Amino acid sequence: MDRRNIIDELSVKTDSKIIMLVMDGLGGIPLQPDGKTELETAHKPNLNKIAVRSSMGLFDSVAPGVTPGSGPGHLGLFGYDPIESNIGRGVLAALGVNFPLQHGDLCMRINFCTIDSEGKVTDRRAGRIPNEECVRLCKKLNEKIKTPQGLQIFLTPVKEHRASVVLRGKNFYDDIEDTDPQKTGVLPLYPAAKDPQAGADTIKILKDIITQAKKILSDEKKANMILMRGFAQYRQFPSIEKRFKLKSLALAAYPMYRGLAKLIGMDVNWDVKTLDDQLDELEKQYNNYDFFFIHIKYTDSSGEDGDFARKVSVIEDVDKVIPRILKLKPEVFIVTCDHSTPAKMSAHSWHTVPTLIYSDLCRPDGLPEYDESNCRQGSLSRYESKQILPLAMAHAMKLKKFGA
Repeated sequence: MDRRNIIDELSVKTDSKIIMLVMDGLGGIPLQPDGKTELETAHKPNLNKIAVRSSMGLFDSVAPGVTPGSGPGHLGLFGYDPIESNIGRGVLAALGVNFPLQHGDLCMRINFCTIDSEGKVTDRRAGRIPNEECVRLCKKLNEKIKTPQGLQIFLTPVKEHRASVVLRGKNFYDDIEDTDPQKTGVLPLYPAAKDPQAGADTIKILKDIITQAKKILSDEKKANMILMRGFAQYRQFPSIEKRFKLKSLALAAYPMYRGLAKLIGMDVNWDVKTLDDQLDELEKQYNNYDFFFIHIKYTDSSGEDGDFARKVSVIEDVDKVIPRILKLKPEVFIVTCDHSTPAKMSAHSWHTVPTLIYSDLCRPDGLPEYDESNCRQGSLSRYESKQILPLAMAHAMKLKKFGA
C-alpha cells in the first residue's frame, strides 16, 4: 500500500455525516503584544460550549513558515496535498462561475483596472465596479476581440471588477508571470514566460489580447484596461468521492470556493448568498450527502481590510448559528480555517490555524474556549492541514483497520 494513498485505500462508505465549517482566514495575532487575537476577543458562547468536549489543535496550512493562498489552503483541508495539488487561480475562477472547462484550456483571472493617459495604473480594481458593469464589459470584449483561426476566447464575469478568461484550441504554456504590478502609479506588466522558448507562442497570443482589450476599453471611464493573474491549464483531479467515498456538498457564496469544490468533484449549490441560505440548504440536503463544506468569507476579507473589530463581529455572527448546525446531530463537526489572516497584517500569513473536532468519539481536551491559546494546548497538537480530513473520517468511522 502506498503510504501517500493510505487514506484512499482505507476509506469506506457509511451513513455518518461530517460537517466542516471553514471560517476563511480565521487565525489571527494580537494588535498589541499583551492583547488578544480576533478569535480570543470574540464573544462565542456556543463554540466555547463545545470546545470543552472537543479535541483541538493548531495546524500548518502547507508547512511551517509558508503563507498559503486560498487554493492550497482549502485543498489541504479536503485531504489533498496542497503542494502537489496546487493549481492556478485562473482555473478556480472559471470553475467558480460554472464554466464548462475542457482538458488543456488555459485559464486566467482578470481584474478590470483604471489607467491614466500615460498608461499607468491608478486603480487596480477600477473602483470595484458593480456586477452589471462587469457583465457589460465582458460582453463587449467577447464581441470585439479577434483571435487567430482555431483559437477561442471566453470572458465570463465573476464579481465586481473580477472576470474569468478561458483560451481554447492551442497547445498552451501556463508558467506565466502575472501582469498585475500589485501597485499603482506604474505601467501594467507584460506577460512573461518563465521558459521563454517554450512559452513564446502563448505569450504572443496574450500580448495581442491585451493590446486589443486596451483599445476596446479606451472609451471607458473606469475600467479601461485589464490585468491578468493566475495562469493555469485545466486538468482533471481525482474526486473526493472516488478517493474518500464522500458524497459531498459545497455551500459557499463566493465563486472561487465553489470552483475549488467543483475541482475535486463536490456538488455545488450555485444559489446560496447568505449564511441563512447556507444553513437552509444544509438542512434541506442533510440526508443526501456524507460531507458538507460550509464556507464563511468575511472573516478573511475583514482581516485583509485590517478591520479587527469587523472580523470579531463576523466570528460572533457565526457563533450564533452553531446550535442550528448541531441540531442536525452530525457524527463529526469540524471548525477550522484555510489560513490565518491577521487584521494586524491585512494579509494572509503563515501562522497556524486553530482547529476543533467535535464528536462523541473524540478524547475531550476539557479546554474552556475555542481560540489560538487553547488550541495550542489541545491534544491534536500541531500537524499539517491535510491530516484534518483523515482525523474527521476516523471519528466518523469511515476508515477501516490497517493490517491484520
